[in-house]
Amino acid sequence: MKNRIKPQVTLVGAGPGDQDLLTIKGAKALAEANVVLYDALSNDELLSYAPKKALKIFVGKRKGYHAYTQDEINQLIVDNALTYGHVVRLKGGDPFIFGRGSEEIEFVESFGIPTFVIPGISSSIAVPASQGISLTKRGVSESFWVITGTTSTRKLSTDVALAAQSTATVVILMGMSKLDEIVALFQKESKGQIPVAIIQNGTTLEEKVGIGTIDNIQKVVAKNNLSSPAIIVIGEVVKESNKLKGFYEEFVSSEIRL
Repeated sequence: MKNRIKPQVTLVGAGPGDQDLLTIKGAKALAEANVVLYDALSNDELLSYAPKKALKIFVGKRKGYHAYTQDEINQLIVDNALTYGHVVRLKGGDPFIFGRGSEEIEFVESFGIPTFVIPGISSSIAVPASQGISLTKRGVSESFWVITGTTSTRKLSTDVALAAQSTATVVILMGMSKLDEIVALFQKESKGQIPVAIIQNGTTLEEKVGIGTIDNIQKVVAKNNLSSPAIIVIGEVVKESNKLKGFYEEFVSSEIRL
């Protein structure tokens, strides 16, 4: 007699990129998966934690390319859970930080399928930390904002303008295509000399870093050929990083000439 299929979905945060930054609980969930649906921002090496016989389905989204729409992904999760049992939905960073994880959970639960969420280390804090940037260094920054650079309407979040008026450290995800607008908003607040770090593919072997100020960061991006996926960190804490001081002196103190 065949075992009765017991559908279950576990949302797992894959962390910022380095496979060793997956949580132990996340690795345990992968080891028990019948199916893994994974994103473009989750490290492919994490699939090695899943059983060899488990189905691995890429459902990643990049700018200009979507393997599946969000509605199709939602349906795939449900269909595979009902057919095979335990589905692990592996999402980059933390699934609830601009990851649409709540939408997926709500859809799955509407079918009466049990769901579980395993948080991941968000790239919004892990990537700056990996470069020695303390987002709330004592005496320098009392708070930080984490903002999406691109909203569901493909526009820059209006929160960026509000953040530019504050003294907080500002971390912007998915903002490279809106960099010109971001720079203009901070310049409008007379913050052209605020330090900026742009970290592409943070915590991975493909990591690239550019350091500058609001006034020259566009030139830094061009010189270093920086692009998505990248995190933008704006604030005085950038120049406080011992790891980045060399970059800061090169690109800022000497006033870049490109």
